[in-house]
Amino acid sequence: MKIINQRDFWAGALFLAFGAYFAGEGSQYTFGTAERMGPGYFPTLLGGVLIVLGILVTASSMSRKATSEKVEQFQFATLFFILGPVVLFGLLLEPLGLVLSLLLLVVIASFASHEFTLSGALINAAFLIALCVAIFVYALDLRFQLWPAMFGF
Repeated sequence: MKIINQRDFWAGALFLAFGAYFAGEGSQYTFGTAERMGPGYFPTLLGGVLIVLGILVTASSMSRKATSEKVEQFQFATLFFILGPVVLFGLLLEPLGLVLSLLLLVVIASFASHEFTLSGALINAAFLIALCVAIFVYALDLRFQLWPAMFGF
């Protein structure tokens, strides 16, 4: 069969690869039952779902009804602007606190988009900060330092 939609083909291949990895790793742990799930239950099921999804997406990329799309040249700068802030967030969470770490995460990650605006990034950051504080600090009662220790909060 001929690959018509390269973008879907490679997306399906990634789903298959990640699914095989998670299913393989999950199968090394106790599976359990739906009532009493073991540590291997969720990764194995997730891997299976990803494998099925990968097969469907890959097969649809070779269908005659698929739209022809080529894969564009890979942009390493975009990858840096997406993964870099996540690593930075993990490193800065304790010294800067949740609010400033999330602010940096969103603003730096926004540079990955060609539609970046500072006002859009700040609005997005404010919403994400409010959501994370509401869910993790108040609803789940997790003890995150919200501000840097030097602020005395």
